[in-house]
Amino acid sequence: MAEYDAIVVGARVAGSPTAMLLARKGYRVLLVDRATFPSDIMSTHVIHAPGMEALHRWGLDDRVIATGCPPVTRYRLDFGPMAIVGAPRGLPGAPHAYAPRRIVLDNLLVEAAAQAGAHVREGFSVDSLIVDDGTVRGIRGRTKDGGEIVETARVVIGADGVHSLVAGQMGAAKYVRVAPKQAMYYSYWSGMPTDGEFQTYVRGDRALVTVPTHDDLTVVLAAWPIDQFETNKADLEGAYLRSFDTDEEFAARIRAATRESRLAGTRMENFYRQSFGPGWALVGDAGYHKDANTAQGITDAFNDAESLTGALDEVFSGGRPHEESLSAYQASRDERTMPMFELTCQFASYEPPSEEEEALFGSVSANQEAMDDFMSMFAGTMPVQEFFDPANVGRYFANAGAAG
Repeated sequence: MAEYDAIVVGARVAGSPTAMLLARKGYRVLLVDRATFPSDIMSTHVIHAPGMEALHRWGLDDRVIATGCPPVTRYRLDFGPMAIVGAPRGLPGAPHAYAPRRIVLDNLLVEAAAQAGAHVREGFSVDSLIVDDGTVRGIRGRTKDGGEIVETARVVIGADGVHSLVAGQMGAAKYVRVAPKQAMYYSYWSGMPTDGEFQTYVRGDRALVTVPTHDDLTVVLAAWPIDQFETNKADLEGAYLRSFDTDEEFAARIRAATRESRLAGTRMENFYRQSFGPGWALVGDAGYHKDANTAQGITDAFNDAESLTGALDEVFSGGRPHEESLSAYQASRDERTMPMFELTCQFASYEPPSEEEEALFGSVSANQEAMDDFMSMFAGTMPVQEFFDPANVGRYFANAGAAG
């Protein structure tokens, strides 16, 4: 008999919630990560309202808020000649978004998994999966002092990110793949107020982003097209700092601020990957990843954790075969996320808007209700397809005409 029902490889925003939720259902869970906590990792930070509502369902939202992270009450998308500024509609358990530092959030989630009964092993490196006749049976890894350990489970879950060891060893194919569209880099700044906004400024071939986080700090991000990735790598600091000069007002704000950290960032992959097989499954970025410009990663990870837990509960309780339940998990994830995936890739392309898109953005920016709708779509509290429904679009144009 396997020692655990599930081994979760990776203890951050996808892995810890998955381990916690399975443990809360009474399953034997081992959660491992090569990192020790608290520790930082590259991140967009933003937890949109649907993600905060997941934390609310789990009884963890108050813990996040109690860390002193400020709420994000408005979103701004500024194109220069026009700007869309709105308050995304909240959800019953989550009126606002938050953008916590990962050194705080991930530690909180690991603690919640342990409190739920999961066995947490930090500083543990997984070397390989144990595979018997095509079925994953467990893991082989090392502790910090180098001691080899073998653990077995009914299922091994890869919550180990874009470069997932679980996905790699099992040959999980990427069945949707969009080439990287942009690169982005950020650091923390003090003295850079945002008035509680998640701000994006699009200026030619640059996007500038700010969002408030812990300790009165602001995440300040600069992004550029992927065809500049290699060139700008030669002088990342210079490319990052020069990006602020594309907007005079932004440049003035940053000159009055103080930089508090080194740069973090990279280019963004866009893919869907086969996310299950005999004895294994993937969750979060390991199975599905997209550009960070819509900041959906943490919220997606939380949604995946709940969905995968439900699927595995069916399997463990004998209600449904592994392949059938996990296939449904993958299909529902794809259906839920594909509209935002496509929109995110479009936003990241730096292609000028078509005449129709420019007209739509113009009509939206002329009406506060329409701007709130747009930002609700961006935040995930209004479905993408609902925002772009012809009846809605017609209403935005009509209201803009009446206002004009």
